[in-house]
Amino acid sequence: MNKQELIESIGHLPSDCSRPRPMIDKLTTLELIKLLDETQEVELPMLVADFITEQKKLSHTLSYSIDACMSDGVAEWYWDNSELFVRAWLDGYTVDKEKRYEVILSNGQSLKTVYRQGEDRLDFEKVYGDLERFTRKQLEDAGLAWVFDCPGVKVKEVE
Repeated sequence: MNKQELIESIGHLPSDCSRPRPMIDKLTTLELIKLLDETQEVELPMLVADFITEQKKLSHTLSYSIDACMSDGVAEWYWDNSELFVRAWLDGYTVDKEKRYEVILSNGQSLKTVYRQGEDRLDFEKVYGDLERFTRKQLEDAGLAWVFDCPGVKVKEVE
């Protein structure tokens, strides 16, 4: 909870106005004040969460990671969400559970979607067996949004 949220919460507490100075519940107010210093984890897309994890594993600093190491996908997200990025770096984060999809050909063969680390693109390779799972945004950004509307391709939502 930040300072402004605390002020608003206390302002909404019922008060006893029958006295010369209105009074509010002491225990409720103390519980709210205890929340003031608690940090809240932010929710990040998997791509950004993986980047932060890797940078910390390499013992890189926040400023180094922002200046030199970001892939295009992470940098694009960062420029729209720089404050969230810093809060996540300092206070921790959870990973956004976006819907994931598998892509299957109508003849039963599967297409494996391969994400090349460090590149902002997805490629299809024919394989038989396990399928990779990707978000709609990843498929769209790679120019593969057509798979959602193609009658010869089944796109299955998975967890």
